[in-house]
Amino acid sequence: MTVTRPEQPTPQQVPGHDLLLDKTVVVTAAAGAGIGAAVARRALEEGAGTVVVSDTHEQRLARTQESLATEFGAHRVRSLAVDVTAEEQVQALLDVADEHGGVDVMINNAGLGGTADVLEMADEQWARVLDITLTGTFRCVRAAGRRMRAAGTRGVIVNNASVIGWRAQEGQAHYAAAKAGVMALTRCAALDVAGHGIRVNAVAPSLAMHPFLEKVTSDELLAELKQREAFGRAAEPWEVANVMVFLASDYSTYMTGEVVSVSSQHA
Repeated sequence: MTVTRPEQPTPQQVPGHDLLLDKTVVVTAAAGAGIGAAVARRALEEGAGTVVVSDTHEQRLARTQESLATEFGAHRVRSLAVDVTAEEQVQALLDVADEHGGVDVMINNAGLGGTADVLEMADEQWARVLDITLTGTFRCVRAAGRRMRAAGTRGVIVNNASVIGWRAQEGQAHYAAAKAGVMALTRCAALDVAGHGIRVNAVAPSLAMHPFLEKVTSDELLAELKQREAFGRAAEPWEVANVMVFLASDYSTYMTGEVVSVSSQHA
């Protein structure tokens, strides 16, 4: 018997409580209206002294910086166009953070999806998704971790994985492999850097709604995906951002190497 889940109302956002007071936070893939932009905004709401936003889309990035600067003050928002497949650009991003006392929190949100049958998938499709989603995250973990170690700070790294790293879905072999890799990277990197007082955790969202997803996904598929969720709706990007901020904050000081599901599919 098919159960139709009624769509539950989206709750109100929780006001900030200075969870990241005076921290320097770096967020990749932060332009637009997705999870990256939501966590950048949430970090500012939680009192971050400086938030450095990056993305490959320069125009969207400029609009994001302008919007955040208007709301929270230009002195608190920096931006830099960055492609996480280029090591020198990742280093340049951390250089910007160094201008504000060095990175305290690194949010690795950059990733690339797509749909392709594994039998028809080209090497180039596989390699590009893995290079951005997994290797790009590795580059950022390594770069931020080295800066945190050198500064002697108790920094925090939060990666964006996905429930698809645990669950099978047609046409997603490359993306699922990359996100499963992000989970394993998170667990192993956490042990490597624990002795330096650095924590590494990840979130694994299921379905988070944003304009880009609506453009590339059919109404029929979105309706099907929503029915897999206990609340009959997608998460709002800020609901995922809330968990990322929790992991970045001192409310989670004994958590490292964890992958936290931000999903109602388990209910």
